[in-house]
Amino acid sequence: MHSVPTMEEAWALLQEYNQEEFHLRHARIVSGVLGYFAKEYAPEEEAFWRVAGLLHDLDFEQYPEQHCIKGREIMEERGLDPKLIHAMMSHGWNLTTDVEPENTMEKILYATDELTGLIGAVTLMRPSKSVSDLELKSVKKKFKDKKFAAGCSREVISQGAEMLGWSLDDLISRTILAMRSLLPEMDI
Repeated sequence: MHSVPTMEEAWALLQEYNQEEFHLRHARIVSGVLGYFAKEYAPEEEAFWRVAGLLHDLDFEQYPEQHCIKGREIMEERGLDPKLIHAMMSHGWNLTTDVEPENTMEKILYATDELTGLIGAVTLMRPSKSVSDLELKSVKKKFKDKKFAAGCSREVISQGAEMLGWSLDDLISRTILAMRSLLPEMDI
């Protein structure tokens, strides 16, 4: 029997493989962003979307060279739902896997994973250190600067927006709003 863990179970699983605060924080942010978008696109699946966001980088801290591949093994060993495994695998499309994002949740995960990192880096440069007053133009300026937060793939972000049929501005603006919805407990 395949299962979808509760948020508490997913958090415990994540902590088995991740101890660095950076990775744990990123998982919570992506989970919250997916939960925000789920309210609009699939309210009945919000819990699933949040768990997918929490576990998307399950293996990254310990197995960066086998990212998504090792995650699949861990999830399969635990008998987790194949839909959850597919979502996790698809966020590594054309990077570490050939599993393409198929549904809205997978496409949003793919598009926002890197983008939340970029937005977080821009936020750290601001006097407020908060997304509460962050504007689209600030993120776009840093998006164009390839040296800034160089680990955040602009190509993946752009591809994700295209996949969703959204403009890049729309994706960035909506992701800022999603991250704001996590305040104050998730202030960066």
